Amino acid sequence: MKTVKDKQILVGADFAGYPLKEAVVAHLKAKGWTVTDVGVTSPDQDDTDLMFHRVGLRAGAMISEGEFERALLFCGTGMGIHIAASKCPRVHAGVVESVPAALRAITGNGVNVLAMGAFYVAPQMGIDIAEAYLNAELGSGYEWWHNFYEFHKLAMDELDAFDYEEYKKNGFKVKHLGDYPLKLETKD
Repeated sequence: MKTVKDKQILVGADFAGYPLKEAVVAHLKAKGWTVTDVGVTSPDQDDTDLMFHRVGLRAGAMISEGEFERALLFCGTGMGIHIAASKCPRVHAGVVESVPAALRAITGNGVNVLAMGAFYVAPQMGIDIAEAYLNAELGSGYEWWHNFYEFHKLAMDELDAFDYEEYKKNGFKVKHLGDYPLKLETKD
């Protein structure tokens, strides 16, 4: 698996997300990242195989199959490409438009596919979002919150094990793999 620790990242964009992706990729390459791009790589590409949902499915599959640990995806809003990637098993995708949201996406939700929308995110903000996301991990930054990592890891594990038909047969109740107290804590 190509990991963030080894500065390996998967990216993909449709035509609308291409300009933002290019700014983020240029920054990452300058910082020594190896970037694998599965989307639009030129502003004049008109290959319908590179529509947002098809790029999202391709990237999502590469995460599902364990080829990459994380991906950065870009389309006009970030939403369509994220929905497509989310169709693949074990993909935890999120759309963000700010640095705090990017941090929480990875630290609290273990997002392995982060999407941004070029219609809403300026290039420098996209770079800052990517930096925040790639320099954090599940549970980091919340050492003061008792069981923060374990609580959120449990949610990820239950989502990875989720089977809709089993859920339906069980009266729409999630099969618990464990439990932690539900208590919002504040930093002292």
